[in-house]
Amino acid sequence: MSGPDAELVLDARCGIGESCTWDGAQGLVLFTDIPAKVIHAWAPATGTRHCWEMPDIVPSFGLCRSGRLVVALRDRIVLFDRAAARIAPLTGPLDQPARVRLNDGKVGPDGCFWVGGMDEGADKQPLAALWRVTPDGRVERKAEGYINSNGLAWSPDGSMMFHADTRPGYVEAFDFDAATGGLSNRRRLATLTNEEGRPDGGATDAEGCYWSAGNSAACLNRFAPDGRLLAKIPLPVPRPTMPCFVGTTLYVTSLRAGVDPATLARHPAMGGLFRLDAGVAGAPVALFADT
Repeated sequence: MSGPDAELVLDARCGIGESCTWDGAQGLVLFTDIPAKVIHAWAPATGTRHCWEMPDIVPSFGLCRSGRLVVALRDRIVLFDRAAARIAPLTGPLDQPARVRLNDGKVGPDGCFWVGGMDEGADKQPLAALWRVTPDGRVERKAEGYINSNGLAWSPDGSMMFHADTRPGYVEAFDFDAATGGLSNRRRLATLTNEEGRPDGGATDAEGCYWSAGNSAACLNRFAPDGRLLAKIPLPVPRPTMPCFVGTTLYVTSLRAGVDPATLARHPAMGGLFRLDAGVAGAPVALFADT
């Protein structure tokens, strides 16, 4: 299915642009460049841009009630005060193998930060887990057996959690208890083909549908809550990574790391931030309950 044309709004040249997040209070699109150890902030209204350097790779982050960011580094979670550019520890190293690093993370309707891991080993084993981190720094292992945990997003009413494992290429769902952070009724929603691409970052819309970046197929895939593929929307770069909603607008990050020179020559905007009209509003995004 064809869709609206996506435009390049920031030629960021990220190695791995990820964790695209809308900060409505500040009017900023935030995203990371994982290997560059940087969090970017871009203001659509003015085109101004700011960057914060982190002490380690920064796979993902979420917004806090306090105005800070809750940030996943390689093996631990920290709190980042943007105004003071100051980092405070929240957890120690998570209990995962040395070859596993943290990856996609988002704040859930329970006010906690959810983050998964990914195996960096050459043979790609299902060694990673999905974690829940509370505002007081408690860490809970909620699911396991993943190669590349990704695609976290919640339904508008907070009763359903979407999740993906990028490497084997499937999207799954859980029933979600926002009062306790409990997961139940784990089920496989969709296994993607080469045409749809490997599922990377995800977001949900106000109709309860799940948007997934088809990282190897230059597209966004929109799934119904039961896993039916409703639309495949082409994008101008081969490796999109994460969508996020700003009203009915979608912003999408992308990557350029590890891409061969010929592909980069054909798609020089890889690693940039793109924008398109989704035609539907996004679901509410939760804040980390640090206050």
